[in-house]
Amino acid sequence: MSESSQGRKVVVVGAGWSGLGATYHLAKQGYDVTLLEAGAYPGGLVAGWKTPGGRSVEAGIHGFWYPYRNIFSLVDELGINPFTDWTRSSQYSPLGLEVESPIFQDLPRLPSPLGTFIYTKFQRLPLVDRLSALPLLYAVVDFDNSDEAWRRYDCVTARELFKQFGVSARLYREAFEPMLLVGLFAPGEQCSAAATLGMLYYFILAHQPNFDVVWCRGTVGEKIFRPWVERIEKLGGKIYANRRVTDVITENNRATGVVCGEEVFAADAVIFAVGITAMKKIVAGSPSLRNRKEFREVSNLGGIDVLATRLWCDTPRESLRDTPQESLRDTPQESLRDTPQESLRDTPQESLRDTPQESLRDRKINIPRPSNACFGFDKTTGWTFFDLNALHDEYRDEPLTVIEADFYHANQLLPLSDEEIISIVKGYLKTCIPEFAQANIIDSSVIRLHQAVSHFAPGSYRYLLPAQTSFDNIFMSGDWIVNRHGSWSQEKAYVTGLEAANLVISHFQTGNYANIIPVEADEAHIQALREINKSVRDIAKLVLPNFWLP
Repeated sequence: MSESSQGRKVVVVGAGWSGLGATYHLAKQGYDVTLLEAGAYPGGLVAGWKTPGGRSVEAGIHGFWYPYRNIFSLVDELGINPFTDWTRSSQYSPLGLEVESPIFQDLPRLPSPLGTFIYTKFQRLPLVDRLSALPLLYAVVDFDNSDEAWRRYDCVTARELFKQFGVSARLYREAFEPMLLVGLFAPGEQCSAAATLGMLYYFILAHQPNFDVVWCRGTVGEKIFRPWVERIEKLGGKIYANRRVTDVITENNRATGVVCGEEVFAADAVIFAVGITAMKKIVAGSPSLRNRKEFREVSNLGGIDVLATRLWCDTPRESLRDTPQESLRDTPQESLRDTPQESLRDTPQESLRDTPQESLRDRKINIPRPSNACFGFDKTTGWTFFDLNALHDEYRDEPLTVIEADFYHANQLLPLSDEEIISIVKGYLKTCIPEFAQANIIDSSVIRLHQAVSHFAPGSYRYLLPAQTSFDNIFMSGDWIVNRHGSWSQEKAYVTGLEAANLVISHFQTGNYANIIPVEADEAHIQALREINKSVRDIAKLVLPNFWLP
């Protein structure tokens, strides 16, 4: 702890991965840190909570992929064990099972991206379609996450990119666009080609194991954020929920305070760690921020609607008689025990009265893989479903089948009633897993998240903010902030929180910098190809006039 850092007041706005990351590191360095969260719980979009009936719900399930090196390091530092083992996944369409993914790190490692294409089991996609992706490798090599590369590809849509490089219509429809719908949360014509290349490379193409994933064994809020918050508070950090920031007080190009309604929090430095939608609201209400062009231009950015549903299902005895015996053999024996009475206390009595007593016994639906992505059910919406009996400790011995089904770019679903949404979800589920046709929905949860996740639309890069703003002591963090680390999603949010903390330390010249683990280096053949490509581009700049659009 640095003596000179004591008394330096830092206000962090937003208690998600980036805000908690910045707060934690600065608290360790002895700064007087105050973390403000607009919601009722720290955690932002990944915070979970309990329903009135005591059941756990959250705003969508979040995976933790193999390259999340900084988050895994944090978990080790906190001394917690929140994750499942590495899991296999499947992909479904209205025709049924389409793709099965192995645990890639368990297989002989091949040069990237061969392992991804060879080991992934496509059920229907012909080899000729898969081979049509080969020319796209040039764009993968050409996009090196530099500012120049982002500007070169950002104004092109993902669909145009795939068309330009000769990807077959079927490969695009059945492989690439489904990846976009669950990775960037939008259809190809609404995704930046730069963001597409960055996301695909990080999660899938850079190294064979990158697509391997673990899941939290409960809500992220309960398993990770709660012990993290406790550690921050022990270090002296102050965390306030239900504090919605309305303005920033500035003087001589410096922030001096953060306003939350009638409260003012004095600040020697400010870190914003909120999403695009929240930042737009703050800017709109803050004269000091909207006076700056960089903050006004955030209004050109947007978010994407998400729908998170959770279903508690019981399967009548009759439906199990029709279940193939091999499916029953794969069902854990502990799932055949009778329902503990305490697990039924929160079940609505109306549902219990209408449900035959024999169906209240433990008869889980057999779901082959715990995590599943789906495409083709709606033209512009992707969705995933998860077997929470397999993933969450809370539901491992639950007699009911507990399913989370999350929908991305779900704007057309949000206006529907809960009952209409649950009916659609059940219909989709039975297409993938026919046994759901006989399931009784005992309880359900529907959470609508308007403009909740970052939309990396074509042309959006120019409006994304850097970590260092034009104010001397206002810094930015979050998954939509420009940086060169190369990570995405939760890992990027956490990394930018550490980067913002380092900017505060640099600003005051006191404290130790956070150690940020870089992404794994490109494989040797990719590095060589990128060096060759860069040399060719440099020569072309000397020979050809700067005449054409990038």
